[in-house]
Amino acid sequence: MPFRSIPRRRPSCIAARGTKRGARSNRLAAACFAITAGLAAAVWCQSPSQAGSAGAPAVTATPAATQPSATPSLFSPDQKKAIETIIKDYLVANPELFLEIQGALEQKMEKIQSEKLKAALTENAGEIFRRPDAPFSGNPKGDVTVVEFFDYNCGYCKRGLPEIIKLLDRDPKVKVVFKELPILSKGSEEAARVALAARIQGKYWEVHRGLLEAKGQLNEATSLKIAEKVSLDIAKLKKDMNGPEVTAEIEKVRALAQKMGINGTPHFLVGDKSIPGAPEDLYEQIAKLAGEIRKNGCSVC
Repeated sequence: MPFRSIPRRRPSCIAARGTKRGARSNRLAAACFAITAGLAAAVWCQSPSQAGSAGAPAVTATPAATQPSATPSLFSPDQKKAIETIIKDYLVANPELFLEIQGALEQKMEKIQSEKLKAALTENAGEIFRRPDAPFSGNPKGDVTVVEFFDYNCGYCKRGLPEIIKLLDRDPKVKVVFKELPILSKGSEEAARVALAARIQGKYWEVHRGLLEAKGQLNEATSLKIAEKVSLDIAKLKKDMNGPEVTAEIEKVRALAQKMGINGTPHFLVGDKSIPGAPEDLYEQIAKLAGEIRKNGCSVC
């Protein structure tokens, strides 16, 4: 089955605050540059100086390797002013061009990301879907595997939790694998360590759910308070949370996310399909994709 990425309906939490806004500004700047360059080229082609008028010598044909490139010095001050006026007037009269070019650029970038993710899925399928020591909930022998990359301090991850609970309650054949990707803060990693340490004592899901249901920012202190509500050996948990097993799990997931180009949470994989962000109909989307996998199979999982 071909890989496809479900359109994002809600934003994801990202590692650097403002990164999304900055990326959008960069795309808009690129669109402005493309429009300006195109208009300048069009005006340049019509410039009298290129036809040998206005006292300028005609440009003679030279081999491509030695032909001089166009430089600002080839325009007179009056020509430069005229070009600037033409470009400004055109852009003011046709502002929709910015959105049109930006949209085309975003589609191209999404296609590139989709292809990168498709290749990464194939290359890392075992690590993604079949690693036996990965944290999970649901049916250990599930016929459909859902993978979630998440951060405990991500508001959208918290918003997606009820959808995952609904999925686990309604689909006894599904397996949900959790990839701890603490990218937002030091507290995020501290919370992840508490959850992974609880897993060693067989209480991962209980602590995982408690952390995502908690209000406010999580750190070591607040996460340990949540863990204390579960039947755990807290002294052992504190020791394990900084131990090699927990550290290795976090490092494995970070390396995997980097390979796949995942830098936001939540990010869901349903077989060979991807759902970035937390759409309002997350359960419905996952359930639909699970049905397709059961009907048609999965090329990577």
